[in-house]
Parts: sequence; structure tokens; C-alpha cells
Amino acid sequence: MVKDGPVIIQSDTTLLLDTHAPLFEEARDALLPFASLEKSPEHVHTWSLSPLSLWNAAQAGIDADSVCRTLDSYSRYEVPANVIRSIHDVMGRFGRVVMRADPGQPADTPLSMARLFLVVPEKRVRLELRSDKRLMKYLTEEPDGFSLALMDRGSVKLELMRALYPCRDEAPLISGASLPLALRTSTRSGGEFALRAYQKDAVRSFIGDKAPGSGYGTIVLPCGSGKTVIGMGVMAELSVNVLILTANSQAVSQWKAELIDKTDIDPALVGEYSGERKEIKPITVATYQILIWRPAKDAEYPHFSLFRARPWGLIVYDEVHLLPAPVFRVTAELQAVRRLGLTATLVREDGREREVFALVGPKRYDVPWKELEAKGWIAQAFCREIRVPLSDERSLEYAVAEKRAKVRLAGENPLKIGVVDELTRHHAGEGILVIGEYLSQLHDIAAYLQAPLITGKMPSAERIALYDRFRSGEIRLLVVSRVANFAIDLPDASVAIQVSGAFGSRQEEAQRLGRILRPKRRNSYFYTLVSEMTVEEEFSANRQKFLAEQGYRYQIERRDPARELPAGAGDSRVDVARDALRPGLGQGDAEDGAQA
Repeated sequence: MVKDGPVIIQSDTTLLLDTHAPLFEEARDALLPFASLEKSPEHVHTWSLSPLSLWNAAQAGIDADSVCRTLDSYSRYEVPANVIRSIHDVMGRFGRVVMRADPGQPADTPLSMARLFLVVPEKRVRLELRSDKRLMKYLTEEPDGFSLALMDRGSVKLELMRALYPCRDEAPLISGASLPLALRTSTRSGGEFALRAYQKDAVRSFIGDKAPGSGYGTIVLPCGSGKTVIGMGVMAELSVNVLILTANSQAVSQWKAELIDKTDIDPALVGEYSGERKEIKPITVATYQILIWRPAKDAEYPHFSLFRARPWGLIVYDEVHLLPAPVFRVTAELQAVRRLGLTATLVREDGREREVFALVGPKRYDVPWKELEAKGWIAQAFCREIRVPLSDERSLEYAVAEKRAKVRLAGENPLKIGVVDELTRHHAGEGILVIGEYLSQLHDIAAYLQAPLITGKMPSAERIALYDRFRSGEIRLLVVSRVANFAIDLPDASVAIQVSGAFGSRQEEAQRLGRILRPKRRNSYFYTLVSEMTVEEEFSANRQKFLAEQGYRYQIERRDPARELPAGAGDSRVDVARDALRPGLGQGDAEDGAQA
């Protein structure tokens, strides 16, 4: 305990960190190894001592006494006795089950037949695990423990977490085929290049000392902070064959371009496995979608064989929070391989974040968004919610509609088009994205603004061409569906106008803000249009929660457009302003019938 200490420890195991206290930064760094950052608004950050965060610390070699000493050294008041007891109880459960290689197994045993062993010295714990039917379907009881198939490694770890006996995983990881790789000090495109300090820290946190218990985990950093570069930093440290899984074909192209630009890899060694190409090379970039495609609902997944096609030494899961459920099955098979997850937020509305931690790995590194903003590594962003009324006719229709219909009626409120028009004229000359959920609404907005529309139905080559025109400054406005939520690098985008969204998804809110966070000379602006006195107000409150916890403030204002602006309408004044804003802009290329 220290007078004016920066940490206030509450009896419910939450920690309040005073950002104005003299030892704030030192205390924050001390908490990172064993506590989870929950909220980081401007004055007081909230952390939690969750079982998962304490077990992660135990896996890293930190014991309960060290945690308690750290808390005491920064606490403004005496650490509550029940918190000390809770820390010892929770961390005391870690390591009572240890996962190791089967000692009697020949070294040349094929992975498909390899087995591991759970060492469980305490009879009471063995009896408790034996009674767990969900766990025992993977285990065979042996003296002093249980054996399991190597392919079930991740599933068993997940079930042990559910049983509150997280195992200490000491089973070795395979090295994979060697592939020499180094980061360049100057890019092939001519710029200087070096990892930033926090990117180096993130790489070190994942690599560890290359001993058992390291080499798998998740890096959580905001969009625009260079997670791809961190992935390449890990690849350079390990120098092995790598499989990279991404959200869409644009992300595949971006990964390939970054690898070729910033590493010394021979471009011929980088392959693409997607709907358009089927290349398997020492570094292969694939989409989740191609892996989970199958010809019929009850058919096998034909592309899962990609996971077994080469002796991979590292699997990189980009946007790991999106990891589709079918891929979890194969991820479980790859528990012998080093696994790196990259994401801006592990928030999932279905609460399945624990599966990411168990099957890919625990969170290894995290930095508050506002901290990176303060240092200039991501753009300063201002968030504003604009409430738009429904017309009298639409209000009556909304009042008698079923719940799902209410959501769409509010989301597609035609009066939003007038507000979008006003905002695009206000931000003339800036890179603007209009983002929405409903294609019919987006078609109307694109037609009115005479802007290109990008949806999932647009062929990939056309999407890439439009993104390239936006990056070059040839066009300054794009209307995009949720296909642009993830892994799209548009450095000059500084304004996002969100006209509708997927219910109250916090993860989507974070990703959409991320489209405009690339560092740039100007500030960024994030607008959310919400239909007044509808379910959208409730959804918006939930969507904002994640960003508010990261320290972003939302201004709320009301707009009442004088009239509804139908698709394609507009007077000469608006047309002149539009021509000045978007030189060389043509009609949207996307059609609903285009192929994905």
C-alpha cells in the first residue's frame, strides 16, 4: 500500500486505475501480465482479475504471491483479504493438471496417431474429471492421469477450462519446415521500415523463450496499428512455413503485398488459396470462406486438406474473433503447430471468446486504443451519433410492425439520406466511407450520391480496383456493405458514416471505426445515424459500449431533414457540390447479380 497509489482494489476483484496518479504508467504496465483491461475512459480505467487473466499469468510463470505483492505496491488502500484469498484460490487451480507428450510414444509416430498425456497427481481431481462426461469423451484413463489424441489437444484444454482445472500445457510444438525470412530496413516501394516499439513488444510477448507454454496466443491491437507487421515480425523470428487465414480476398491481396514489400521473401514462394486461385506454397494466404465451403450441407469440407498439405510451422489467424465454427474443428487438429491470433477486439456477441483463447491461445499482448492515439500511432477520432426522426407515414408503419420488421424499418429510414448528403458535402475533399447493412438502402444512397457501391456480390477484381482508385485519390467517396468491415486497408479514409448495422454488435462498431484509424495528418470522424425513438437507440447504446470502454466519447445530436430525398433526386446546387467533391467519379459498378 502506498499513499496516493494509482490503484484502488475493490472487494469484487475489480481494479480502478487513476490515470492522473503519478505512478499511472508504471502501474498499468505492472497490471498487464495478470489483469484484463475492461474499460479505459479518460479518468479512471477499470481492470478485472478474471480467472482467465490469472491463469494466463500462471502459464507465464507468475505465481499468486507475486500478483499480491504487485497489487500491494500500487494500491492506495489495503488490499481486501478476500481478494488475496481469491487470487490464491484461482491460481491454485492452474497446474494441477499438466499436459505432456506421451513418454512411451516413438519419436516417428505420425501426427494423426500421436497421443498426449494428462498428469493428474491428486486422486480427488482425477475423480472429478472422470465424472465429467463432456471431457471423458476425449480421454482414456491411465494410472496417475489420462491419455488423449494429439488432435484433441485444444478441445481437452477447453473442457478443462470449463471444469475450472486449466492445464499447464508442456507438450512440445513441432518446428515445421524451415523458411529463412527477414524484415527489410527499407521497403521495396522505397520507404524506410522498422518495427515500432510496441510492435516489437508484441512479437516478444508471443515468441517468449520458445519453451513449452509459448508460441501460441492472441495479439489484441486496434485497427491501423500494424497487426500485419507484427505477424510478419513473428514470421521472421520463427522462419518456418506459414499458413495465413484471413477474412476475405482483399485481405489476401493485402497480406501478399505487405509480405513482398516489407520482407526479403521471394514472391514466388507466396501463394494464394481462395475462390480464384488454389496455390499451396511455403507461405500460403487463404480465406476462412474457402475453407468452410462444401458442396452440400451434409458433405465434407473439401479444402480442409490444406491444413495437412505442408509441414506448417505457424498458423496466423487474422481477425481471429471471426474464426468460423467449422474451422475450430481443424484448429483443434493443429494444436501441435504454433498459432498466432490477430484482432482489434475479442468481443463476440455470442460470448465464445473463451474458445479463441483455448484453441488459438491466450491473450499475449494488448494496448489501450487511446494510448496509441496519444502517441500518434493511430488517428485521433471523434464519434458522433445523429438521431433522425421517422416520417409520419413510416412511424405508423413502425408502430404496428413485428420486431424484426421494426429493425429494418428503422435501419432503412429514408430521411437518413438527407443527413448523409449533408455530411458528405461538409467533408468535401476528404476520404469518405458510407457503411450500411441493407443492400436496398445502400443502392438508394449510392444512386443519390452518384457514388460507387461495393457489396459482397461484386467480383473481387472490381472491388480491388475501386479500393485502389480510392487509395490513389481518384475517387473520394465509397458506399460499402459490411464486406468492408474487415481487413481493408484504406489509409486516407478519414470519415465513416454508418447508416445501419447488425443489431447491436460491439465488434462491428469497433471494426467500422477501425476503417478510419490509419495515422494521417487530419483527424477522423465517425458518424452513426440512428432512427429516433426506435430499437436503433437501444442497439446503438450497446454498439457504443466497447468504444466508450476504450475511451471514446460520443456526442449525440438530433437532425430533422426538411424533406425526404428519394433515390436519384437532387437539385443543381447539390450536383455542383458533388462534382467538386468527387472529380472523375462514375456510376457505381456493383450489381446484385454479380458473383462473389
